[in-house]
Amino acid sequence: MASLASHKCLLFSLVILGIWVSVSTASRDLSEASMVDRHEKWMAQHGRVYKDAAEKLHRFKIFKANVEYIEAFNSAGVHKYKLGANQFADLTNEEFRASYNGFRPSKSNAAKAADRSSFKYENFTAAPASMDWRTKGAVTPIKNQGECGCCWAFSAVASTEGIHKLSTGKLISLSEQELVDCDTSGEDQGCNGGLMDNAFEFIMKNKGLTTEAKYPYTATDGTCSSKKASTSAATITGYEDVPANNEASLLKAVANQPVSVAIDAGDSDFQLYSSGVFTGECGTELDHGVTAVGYGKASDGTKYWLVKNSWGTSWGEKGYIRMERDVDAEEGLCGIAMQASYPTA
Repeated sequence: MASLASHKCLLFSLVILGIWVSVSTASRDLSEASMVDRHEKWMAQHGRVYKDAAEKLHRFKIFKANVEYIEAFNSAGVHKYKLGANQFADLTNEEFRASYNGFRPSKSNAAKAADRSSFKYENFTAAPASMDWRTKGAVTPIKNQGECGCCWAFSAVASTEGIHKLSTGKLISLSEQELVDCDTSGEDQGCNGGLMDNAFEFIMKNKGLTTEAKYPYTATDGTCSSKKASTSAATITGYEDVPANNEASLLKAVANQPVSVAIDAGDSDFQLYSSGVFTGECGTELDHGVTAVGYGKASDGTKYWLVKNSWGTSWGEKGYIRMERDVDAEEGLCGIAMQASYPTA
């Protein structure tokens, strides 16, 4: 009888185990199917088309891993910002950094910056508690650099558009492509990277930039067209560097005009940023040019920089990111205070 009871107990256990395995497998299958469906909808949303089934499967695996990370991150509820499955969700962080950044720090430029001690906002003391140059009409709509590492051109153009508005009263969308195609005799190399100070030098020597409408953006390196660039729409008289590693000085500058800044945007959280005040654990390996167009304080008291990016409106807060301000590190979060500069007019 004991033996029979033992057999019945074992059989019952096996049945329960079989049911559990079946349910677990079905759950996994359902989860996989759900993720496949999400990937399909994501592809349609972002117009993503893959060359073949193998590439699609490869991208799906990356997408799945990123989405699982996003959901775990957001569910933890311990961060001041959230992540989302944006247009970069099917890229590894290595692929993302290789294609969408493009700031190239220059040792020679750093030496030149040290020689330029001029900072016209040094004694400025009337900085308001918050600033948003968008509300002052000094910021053009978000643009998209695509898979061209010319963030430096977008950053330089944005700050030039800003100072032109402040000096003339006219906001004009200027041509990044003119910089990509024509500013190639020095360290700026189109989609292969560059830096904002060199772009400012080109704009000065070139006696300005033409409009985006006359020299439209193509997201590729092209041949400089003197015909397209024949008419200058905005000029600058010079540029200055904000004293390095000094967020207080950066605030003085941003209180007066949009400012070009370089940051370390290589962190996977930066890649997948969706909303909130970014406080990620980024480093100071400057690799991306953006534009500080304001600053403020969030509802929880966290101070932030308002930063205009060039990755389209489906990234971040409709193309913008709020980055924590006044952090302990003197170089600022992600190195934002290390190499800031602005054009003068």
